[in-house]
Amino acid sequence: LQTAQFIAKTSDNVPEGLTRHLQKALDIASGLDDYLEKMTTQESKPLAELYEKTISHDWEQVHKEGKTIFKLPKECITGHVEGQTLKMLIHMSQAKRVLEIGMFTGYGALSMAEGLPEDGCLVACELEPYLKDFAQPIFDKSPHGRKINVHTGPAMDTLKVSRGIREQFDMVFIDADKNNYINYYNFILDNNLLRLGGIICVDNSLFKAKVYLKDSTDDNALALREFNQFVCDDPRVEQVIIPLRDGISLIRRVSASKITDDEVFRGVKGRSILDRMRLDGKVAYVTGAGQGIGRAFAHALGEAGAKVAIIDADKDKAEAVTKELFLKGINAISITADISKPVDVQRMVDNIVSRWGAIHIGCNNAGINLNSASEDTSLEEWDQTFNVNLRGTFMCCQAAGRVMLKQGYGKIINTASMASLIVPHPQKQLSYNTSKAGVVKLTQTLGTEWIERGVCVNCISPGIVDTPLIHSESLRPLVQRWLSDIPAGRLAQVTDLQAAVVFLASDASDYMTGHNLVIEGGQSLW
Repeated sequence: LQTAQFIAKTSDNVPEGLTRHLQKALDIASGLDDYLEKMTTQESKPLAELYEKTISHDWEQVHKEGKTIFKLPKECITGHVEGQTLKMLIHMSQAKRVLEIGMFTGYGALSMAEGLPEDGCLVACELEPYLKDFAQPIFDKSPHGRKINVHTGPAMDTLKVSRGIREQFDMVFIDADKNNYINYYNFILDNNLLRLGGIICVDNSLFKAKVYLKDSTDDNALALREFNQFVCDDPRVEQVIIPLRDGISLIRRVSASKITDDEVFRGVKGRSILDRMRLDGKVAYVTGAGQGIGRAFAHALGEAGAKVAIIDADKDKAEAVTKELFLKGINAISITADISKPVDVQRMVDNIVSRWGAIHIGCNNAGINLNSASEDTSLEEWDQTFNVNLRGTFMCCQAAGRVMLKQGYGKIINTASMASLIVPHPQKQLSYNTSKAGVVKLTQTLGTEWIERGVCVNCISPGIVDTPLIHSESLRPLVQRWLSDIPAGRLAQVTDLQAAVVFLASDASDYMTGHNLVIEGGQSLW
């Protein structure tokens, strides 16, 4: 455009309109890169330092000294805009494992690593050992550098290792050896190194327009032209080319035509089994959540994505658990309530609906255990136990159930006990055993009544759970007796129960109702 403008200005009889349009075209073209740089989110300090270190390095002298195999042009470094684009792609695709096939390992790798989650990993294939040593000090300064694992040597060697261990990647970035692009691409897809739905990102795919200019004779341009057409015709993928810098191709792996494309393969509503167990957007409550099993349930539901109301008769304990969830980024509130009182139960439900507009998950866990010989069990002990364990659970089920039935959806999980199946011994706990058996029958009855209206009701029966209380000196002989009755050889931990409550609260258990899920290390089998 500058040349055309010069010719126009130095030639006679060029219309003023043409000169004006040439200037406008030049302004459009020359202003784009500067504007993109200005409007793109600023890079991190480690990235800026790595860029400056790379640009200011004398690569020609390094090559003359035999430290690099190739004479590396500094212009090939991934720049600010492209680096932030790669980082954004990592975020958008929610990638956890990334493969980079490139040269000049450093800026691009660190950009992508910044977009990875804490447990993410980027494997970088780098032919030049010098570049690994060059970038590593900057990687070490960045909190994300530990996610990068640089493999030196031919990229195909690294790909073969990945094939051998059946490794899959969520995203692959190809930016080296243009004549081998098609070989890398085929190896990755033929050997299933890219997960279904994963992304291949290819750099330089427009190659200064030479891929579509008919008179191109450049070997790299012709190789890229062949590559772009091959990908376009490949039924295993779908592709879009973005004209950023020298062109970036985004290639997404899709289902092959030869597979049975049903819900087993692609997931129910397109969601994998782990996604179906997520509770994002759901509202839950847990009674007795101030300690023990209830606290563990509240953390599990919150970690799975739910908003959680912490219900407990002890205000301080409820608030303490709420603060724990807040520190983990979980949306939670505390409500003080005695579930043996109808007014408290209704107030609890009303508060949750007023705050969050719905109740999707009701976890009725609160309970008490008072021990006495059957002939000495008082009516006061019996009534106190049943008021909390069975009457309170019923009132919570009913109050929350009314909300859920109007919604046409809900999951209720009651905490029963192994004592609903066997008579634990040698402790004597008539009222507790009987009340927990009632919880199971309550669960079965509600589960059959409400399943057709979208509400599943299930219960969990834990075995003897390890708490600080049972480690007292007086209970040590009793613990040893319990251990001798448990095939697992240990007491239950509250964390042994967390996956069960998430499963029963999730869409993955939609066909399960009225079930008593027993988690007791095999104790009820002996």
